[in-house]
Amino acid sequence: MGPICYSESSRHIERRRSNRNIGPEHPITTDNNEAPPARQLELGKEQRYLTRLYQRLDLLRERTRAQLDGVLAQGGGGTHQNRSERDSFAGMYAERLSRLWAVENGLCFGRLDLTGEKPLYIGRIGMADDEQARLLIDWRAPVAQPFYRATPASPMGVTRRRHLRTRDRRVIGVDDDLFDLDDLTEADRATLNGEAALLAALGEKRTGRMRDIVATIQAEQDRIIRSDLNGVLVVQGGPGTGKTVVALHRAAYLLYTHRDRLARRGILLLGPNPTFLRYIEQVLPSLGETDVLLSTVADLYPGVTARASESAEAAVLKGSARMADVVAKAVRDRQRMPRQPVDIDLGAYTLRLDRRAFEAAASRASRGRRPHNQARAVFVRHILGTLAKQAAKQLGRGLLDEEELADLREDLRTEPAVKSALNRLWPYLTPQRLLIGLFSSRERMAYAGLSPAEQDVLFRDPPRGGGHWTEADVPLLDEAAELLGDIDPAVLRAAAMQAEEDLAAARRAEEAERQSEIAYAREVLELTGMGGMVDAERLAARHRDDGSHLTTAERAAADRTWAYGHIIVDEAQELSAMAWRMLMRRSPNRSMTVVGDIAQTGTAAGAASWAGMLDPHAAGRWRVETLTVNYRTPTELMAVAADVLTLVGPSLRAPRSVRETGVRPWARRLDGPGELGELVAGQLVPGGRLAVIVPAAQAARLGALVTAAVPGAVAGPGAGSLEAPVVVLTVTEAKGLEFDTVIVAEPAAILSGSPRGAGDLYVALTRATGALGVAHTGALPAVLSRCAELPASRPAD
Repeated sequence: MGPICYSESSRHIERRRSNRNIGPEHPITTDNNEAPPARQLELGKEQRYLTRLYQRLDLLRERTRAQLDGVLAQGGGGTHQNRSERDSFAGMYAERLSRLWAVENGLCFGRLDLTGEKPLYIGRIGMADDEQARLLIDWRAPVAQPFYRATPASPMGVTRRRHLRTRDRRVIGVDDDLFDLDDLTEADRATLNGEAALLAALGEKRTGRMRDIVATIQAEQDRIIRSDLNGVLVVQGGPGTGKTVVALHRAAYLLYTHRDRLARRGILLLGPNPTFLRYIEQVLPSLGETDVLLSTVADLYPGVTARASESAEAAVLKGSARMADVVAKAVRDRQRMPRQPVDIDLGAYTLRLDRRAFEAAASRASRGRRPHNQARAVFVRHILGTLAKQAAKQLGRGLLDEEELADLREDLRTEPAVKSALNRLWPYLTPQRLLIGLFSSRERMAYAGLSPAEQDVLFRDPPRGGGHWTEADVPLLDEAAELLGDIDPAVLRAAAMQAEEDLAAARRAEEAERQSEIAYAREVLELTGMGGMVDAERLAARHRDDGSHLTTAERAAADRTWAYGHIIVDEAQELSAMAWRMLMRRSPNRSMTVVGDIAQTGTAAGAASWAGMLDPHAAGRWRVETLTVNYRTPTELMAVAADVLTLVGPSLRAPRSVRETGVRPWARRLDGPGELGELVAGQLVPGGRLAVIVPAAQAARLGALVTAAVPGAVAGPGAGSLEAPVVVLTVTEAKGLEFDTVIVAEPAAILSGSPRGAGDLYVALTRATGALGVAHTGALPAVLSRCAELPASRPAD
């Protein structure tokens, strides 16, 4: 899975629209069929307003659809400027239409009653009528802040805050927070507790995808979401504190507030793995933002898909900061003079390059601090000059003027023997070629400063075919690309000519396809009797995707040197020092939101402290905000996890949970691993999702046992893992996800599986929103003593 660019073609939008058949009116239903008359009147009033909002939304969609169709109907002709303007408008209307469709669910979720003013309705986007009267306030607008921050002690002018609960286009319930009882009627007083909306959301079963929390953002979260754009903001928070959703909502808020600044450069959201990206990918579109690049470190280097695995030792070594010096030395190694002079046999005579000539040329090439491939042109020019003077002497041509010397240099440039010698002395290099040459040669690794033991860890034979890159290789490729620079365009000219031929062939094929589509459209029009009313070519063009307009996210994904307007990093504690170097190149303005938890660092290459990772790049330009409330993990589960946290660091404190379930975590000893499948089957809850978190070394074996015993169970993070009722994952694969029920298998093996085993177990124990169990074949670790040990003879209740 590569980077995810949120963009949607008009064809996809049209398909989504045609699959919906939602009328403007819906019957009013509630969660309580016996609601009092006053309550029913309030529901009816809110339903009428919601219906009005959806009617306006439908009208805006129709208008935008017509504008897009009008632009596409202009065709591809005209001047370059006309085509550029058409592409720009087409992209603008397509993006607008995509946003209008993205906010279908939960369009309006709140209302603010302000002293002496008309109520304000809060929703996913802002809308006004044709007279510019406000109908709906975007949740990111400054005027909407009281919806998240008002309290009885500081009401911010609010007399009542109403939460609207909706399903499709129906109002199914309302919850009110009352701040000024004297200003309310008796009917207004028949309301619910203000925490009802949040607690209802927390109690819902997991769907396998992250939901937005736009209707239930809490004051602590809202303050961070609206924090200043400049500098590096670190959001430190334990499990369940909402770090990820805060990061996503911050992305939406920043795009809304600083759209002019960020639209040109875009936002990069970096996640820990592809499964996590699939888990969160629906959140930003649901908030009306469809142009953010989601990526992992493994996918951040264009043209490279890093999916190969390697040892933990290799990943840690490649992630260490000293690898920057190793890569730099590897580049210098390819600029070294051989031990012996280089003889160039040209048949009639032989030229010789000695160390003195080489060092003079290398010194000249290095003066301007040019990248390796650009410096090569200087090196080659100097060497050719030296060789030309030698050749003139051997040919007995005496002293040559500049024009004659230039001709001789050009003659020498085309000689195969000369070209071969220059390529050995100062070769053109790609980052891929440099690293392959480095890791397949102990001599080169030794020159780069790697010890024999480190060489043993990193050595690999030259690959055959693709698919050999690992995630830890990607920052090294990026580092090499900075030092090497682009290859001289003159060298690529022959390849470009071939590419032109291929492009011409592709254009001929595209034109043939277009003509076929026009013929088909003409046939359709004749069959329907509309041949005289609609032009066939316009009809065909309307249904063709126009790929000439790329979104900001799409352009950024293809450009290694792209500088983003803002970068958001989730699970940031896992990034290595080399990954941070790569990321900082993409954020020269150091505008970033860094989200993570030092206590959950799972790799030795990750962060031991935020200062240790950020000070080398943004000293004095980063600040920390801490989330302290756990909204996901019940108190009973967090008590068990808090005991494990003391093993990670005695001074660390777990976040405070906001709810109790009354269900105590349990542990069950198994006679053998084969009983695990039976245990899992007995814990299934209809409609819920269960995860079995296993030690990495036993993942294949335990995954096979569970999938064999439980129909529909999936092992590993592949396709379908997010939707499966039961999934078997390692701790690394489960990081950032949440499930209704979690069973942690073989906790002792997780503890002993790595130097950071306590942190891994802490992560595993905090993935559940409801029930937690522990299955073990050996002794239960003492740190899990709070788990109620169940008899081995019966399954857990």
